[in-house]
Amino acid sequence: MTPIDDRETWQEKLAALPLVSFDAGETVFAEGTKTGRLMILKSGSVGIFKGDIEFAQVAEPGAVFGELSALLDEPHSADVRTLEKSEFHVADAAALLQDPVALLYITRVLARRIDAANQGLLQLKIMLEGGESRGLIDKTLDGIEGLLSAIGSGYIRAGVGISGYPFA
Repeated sequence: MTPIDDRETWQEKLAALPLVSFDAGETVFAEGTKTGRLMILKSGSVGIFKGDIEFAQVAEPGAVFGELSALLDEPHSADVRTLEKSEFHVADAAALLQDPVALLYITRVLARRIDAANQGLLQLKIMLEGGESRGLIDKTLDGIEGLLSAIGSGYIRAGVGISGYPFA
């Protein structure tokens, strides 16, 4: 079995990681800090914030947080705050990123985000050529920003719908 299809091994690795819980409204990662941790959502939901602006919500179990900071060796680029009681698997980023199964999982999460952002850019181009309203275009731009900046592989209200039309 190739690592891409080795979900069982990934689930075993997750199960071996310690768990941490946050109540609603708590900060998981603060913009500008470096934690050296990866957080993998087990349950709950979080909002991704730049200042006071929430630009994405993530609720998909398995969503990864902190991967860009770890891979780029840079501070976290946004605040991640819980929207409800949430539980995460916690990993030392440097250690987990040495594991081929984990690295491939995170790579696939990032690839899905890039693919969704590319689709959003195509939708934006079609909207611009079609003369869509400024408000609709702004929502789509916000959605693309959310896709590129959000940390998970599943998004709620990220702004850009699969069908090509933004949603609130």
